[in-house]
Amino acid sequence: MKSIEDYVQLEPQYYQNVLNNYQNLFDNPLVQISTEKIDNVIIYATGSSSNAAYGALPFMSKVLQMPVQVEEPSISENYLLNVKDNTLCLAISQGGHSYSVVKLVERLQKSGHTVFTLTSEPDSPVAKVSDNILAMGMPIEEMPYVSAGYSVEILDLILIALVIAEKEQKISKQEYDQYLVQLEDIVKILPDVIERAEKWVTGNLPTFSQAKRIMFIGYGAAYGVSREGETKTTEAVRISSWGKELEEYMHGPYLGLMQDDYVICIEPNGKLQQRQDLLKRFLDKHVEHVYTIYADDAKSKKEHDLSLEVEADELFAALYMTIPIHLLAYRLSKEKGHDLEHSAYPDFDQITSSKI
Repeated sequence: MKSIEDYVQLEPQYYQNVLNNYQNLFDNPLVQISTEKIDNVIIYATGSSSNAAYGALPFMSKVLQMPVQVEEPSISENYLLNVKDNTLCLAISQGGHSYSVVKLVERLQKSGHTVFTLTSEPDSPVAKVSDNILAMGMPIEEMPYVSAGYSVEILDLILIALVIAEKEQKISKQEYDQYLVQLEDIVKILPDVIERAEKWVTGNLPTFSQAKRIMFIGYGAAYGVSREGETKTTEAVRISSWGKELEEYMHGPYLGLMQDDYVICIEPNGKLQQRQDLLKRFLDKHVEHVYTIYADDAKSKKEHDLSLEVEADELFAALYMTIPIHLLAYRLSKEKGHDLEHSAYPDFDQITSSKI
């Protein structure tokens, strides 16, 4: 079975395959979409798929020029029963076995809503109940703790938004082409990003292996990265971890800070960089281990920080800034001797039916 690290190495290949085939993947299936008939988008996803949706959300909202929100399928299925007729519903289940997503898709379709389901498994339970399938454009990920699938979902959502925005003239053909060039440029530089991330993880692994709690803080598209940091660290390393949005963290959670906490700031070099710099000034006074992962070549970075040296729109940050997070979680799991190929609690799904 491939490891998280193996799948990180495959991300440039998977990204390129999606970019080469995005018109077949999304253009034709989405031909029925007209933004004259929709005025908002709801993405239904949980776990890493939800994190991916938050990573793509700011870009989608910008080019579609309408509200885009992410909702938990279980909450939506049981408590948020009123969906407007002019809502574009997107459901995500990479492996296609999520109980809550399957039930939600069934309910929405029964109520007369058109739902597009994004999945990599064409024979899965969610695919069997879905009227409109969008293929992710990558093979089924063998590793139960997804990494490449999370990243590809971000690219898929970005391209879905671009396809709709260009078709409905929300953006010009020139803007559309410029965005595609940026995406191609990110794919080209991805091997260098992976190499820098590997060196950073290797250099800091002895220190991180002492961590009892790790917090990830980001904003904009990097908020999805911080959430994925919480998810993967909890799943793979099995220590306490939190992923917070910058202002959310500053409005209460900072009061639970402990001196031996490890804090990783995800810095996409965007609109709120000065706000995050102020937070780091505070953190440096109270915590020994504060790290920053920068999207670009940060001139003021500290010795233990990481610069990925990518020059791109900050709204694309989630496409590459999770790489060091996934690698760190994997390497720490190996340090602790965790077997990621088998569930730590094999009776969980048997009892809860979380996966169908």
